[in-house]
Amino acid sequence: MATLLYRLGRFSFRRRRHVAAAWLLLLALLGGAAAAFMGTTTDKFSMPGTESQQALDSLKREFPQASGVTGTIVIAAPEGEELTPAKVAPVVAEAADIPGVVAAVDPFQARSVSQDGRYALVQVQFGSPAEDITDAQREAYEEAGASADGLRVEHGGEIMTSKVEVGSTEALGVLVAAVVLVITLGSLVAAGMTMLNALIGVAAGMAGLFALSGVMELTSTAPILALMLGLAVGIDYSLFITSRYRQFLAGGMAADEAVGRATGTAGSAVVFAGATVVIALAGLSVVGIPFLGIMGLAAAGTVALAVLVALTLLPAFLGFIGEKVLHRRHRTGHQDVYEAPEGSTFGFRWGRLVTRLRVPVLLLGIVGLGALTLPAQDMRLALPDAGTAAAGSPEREAYDLTTEGFGPGFNGRLLAVVSGDDARATGAAAEQAAKLIQGTDGVLAVSPPQLNEQGTTALLTVIPETGPTDVATEKAVEDIRDRVAGVKGAEVALTGVTALGIDVSEKLADAMPVYLLLVVGLSILLLMLVFRSVLVPLKAALGFLLTIGATFGITVLIFQEGHLAHLVGVDVPGPLVSFLPILLIGILFGLAMDYEVFLVSRMREDFVHGDTAQQATVNGVGHNARVVTAAALIMTSVFGGFVLMDDPIIKSIGFALAIGVLIDAFVVRMTLVPAVMSLLGRAAWKLPRPVDRILPNLDIEGESLRDRPAEEQPEKASAGV
Repeated sequence: MATLLYRLGRFSFRRRRHVAAAWLLLLALLGGAAAAFMGTTTDKFSMPGTESQQALDSLKREFPQASGVTGTIVIAAPEGEELTPAKVAPVVAEAADIPGVVAAVDPFQARSVSQDGRYALVQVQFGSPAEDITDAQREAYEEAGASADGLRVEHGGEIMTSKVEVGSTEALGVLVAAVVLVITLGSLVAAGMTMLNALIGVAAGMAGLFALSGVMELTSTAPILALMLGLAVGIDYSLFITSRYRQFLAGGMAADEAVGRATGTAGSAVVFAGATVVIALAGLSVVGIPFLGIMGLAAAGTVALAVLVALTLLPAFLGFIGEKVLHRRHRTGHQDVYEAPEGSTFGFRWGRLVTRLRVPVLLLGIVGLGALTLPAQDMRLALPDAGTAAAGSPEREAYDLTTEGFGPGFNGRLLAVVSGDDARATGAAAEQAAKLIQGTDGVLAVSPPQLNEQGTTALLTVIPETGPTDVATEKAVEDIRDRVAGVKGAEVALTGVTALGIDVSEKLADAMPVYLLLVVGLSILLLMLVFRSVLVPLKAALGFLLTIGATFGITVLIFQEGHLAHLVGVDVPGPLVSFLPILLIGILFGLAMDYEVFLVSRMREDFVHGDTAQQATVNGVGHNARVVTAAALIMTSVFGGFVLMDDPIIKSIGFALAIGVLIDAFVVRMTLVPAVMSLLGRAAWKLPRPVDRILPNLDIEGESLRDRPAEEQPEKASAGV
């Protein structure tokens, strides 16, 4: 591996113009493909194999006019006044005239007027699903009732689900990352090159993703996750290779040889670190939830491109900028500036301190992270609703106004779909189901059955007493399903936002063991190949458990329980989004293994080259402390930029990833890992002989390059300037 990457790095350095031209051509081609074939993103949410999805599919097939997206227009009269049919009729008429609307129900006919007469709900039924609704239709819906004199009119419902878009706030994270790069590298040119390299990789990945959106269904959150991870790992991978190149170059090595060796050693670590991230993300496709699998595969593709860019385009860029990659005092003619001895830097001092106090450090770290994990015991999961949308957004205003006038249950309507082969039997089953549901604790009201033309499918609207994500509503859903299971003559299936959320949680719970076995098992095997050790991969996995537990605990404290929630822009605490745990486990595991590979590969490199296990541990921390610290701060900055978004899903994902990276990099990898490695000593690098004979020697520590002469006449660092 090291020899192959060594040759690739030298080739890219020496043929830098060709390599740069090839990447620019590829970027142009992908950009053109994206412009020509880009489709629209969707917020379609499907859960194959669940009761709620089966009910939706049945509606679409047997009752198409009731299967489209819905909207709810909330009308409120001034305080002290009441609504009348004459006041409401113009709003209903405007809604009915919107292109694509099949029905707009008068609230006085549907009895959806509050007891005090001040509030009313106009149910609007579209004939198409949400992904087929045009911007013009949505704008017309939002304008319905705008001219109503003296009335407050708010627009909510499924149609008001807003698209997730990246704005200027996320650029703050990238700006902070750039500042960290400048401070770490001590060179504006080197920092700019590293950032440009990462941005080209992200641009290529995003262009390719949008080009594919014309032939595949791309969820609106998939590009955001791909951008988030692509930027973070792209900068980090380029930083690691650049830092190793600077070390070789400052030591007097010829530029092309330095590039080759940096790519062969740090580049090998990048390959395997990237592989763990790709495995973790691609593994999301085994969960069985299509949109989650698409998110994982999209992000995995972007990460893979980031690795390829770091191994090829970065060496080419290093050839172009020459000695400018170094701090000014390290360049030719500035070698007389005093440099602190290598072993006196903070990284080496920290490594010696941690290994000397390894037992108390381990106890303090494990107990501290364990305490942060405790709030995770109370973690609740659900699909987000309009009640957690950004304050002032149309959907949030409609949600709050509905709660004010009718109670929280009207925001969490459930649908019971009764399907049968015989019209008479289906009608009787629908009546029986309505009575059973009405008698269920937690149910406020049930509408009369609405039958399709054939009479074989009936639709019941169920209003719970509590809100969509309330524990009592979840209990009511379970009780309804138990009670209607005995209905004869037809099948009764319950769907709706809360029902979907419960089904998501159950399906994720079933998939979690398989997912963990696949991702963790493959990653442990990969790390065993990298480090030729059994204990090091197991230690890495156990350290990750501490990271993920503490991350969940802190996220629950803020987003669910509301402690310090205002600091991250959360005004209404609530359950975490259902797929956050498995998504977070997949992403954080891959990123955690990044730092594991970068730190421990240097420990193994020095151990293989003759250092004692203890000194190799100190060297691993000493040589990598500065760059790992910078990488963690960069990744945290990029993720932290997404906390500024209004979308609650992206906000919670960005926050959890930022906190998880900080904990894993500084507490687990930089502190607990060297403490454990110090305790294990030489035993950390032992591998049973039978296993040793089976596993191939990948040589990521660059042993094959140690005494390798330059293949050709060395090229000076300044040749590319």
